[in-house]
Amino acid sequence: MERLHLDQIDRLILAALTENARIPLVALAAQVHLSRNAVKQRIERMERQGMIGGYTVVAGRAGGSAVSAVVMVYRSDRMRGGGVVSEIAQIPEVRRCDVLSGDFDLLVTLEAESMDRIGEIWETLAALPGVSNTVTAVSLTRVVDRF
Repeated sequence: MERLHLDQIDRLILAALTENARIPLVALAAQVHLSRNAVKQRIERMERQGMIGGYTVVAGRAGGSAVSAVVMVYRSDRMRGGGVVSEIAQIPEVRRCDVLSGDFDLLVTLEAESMDRIGEIWETLAALPGVSNTVTAVSLTRVVDRF
């Protein structure tokens, strides 16, 4: 595996791809003042190194109007059976679901179009068989966003 090293141009390329993963190579090359081929080689190297793990669409972030929340879920069955997790996986606004140690069993990260939708999802989660308690926190301001 290659040694991980990013120079200023690599960081500019990553920033541009983070802003717009579909930017044409020609436009990106002009932005960083390199040839199209040099930019392509740098991108391929960063992919091999794991610095670029994929290109994806993140729904609900256009214009920054999405509402983020986390819901901690306590299950009365203490994670026996997969019914709750499979139901959570069906909700499109669920960005992540982690199994936790400690008092709560699941940490569900949501990103939705509105507070009303967050409320609907919370009602769905709280009503699932086996869920005995939830605690919800809504994000007021995102100060770091690396994903």
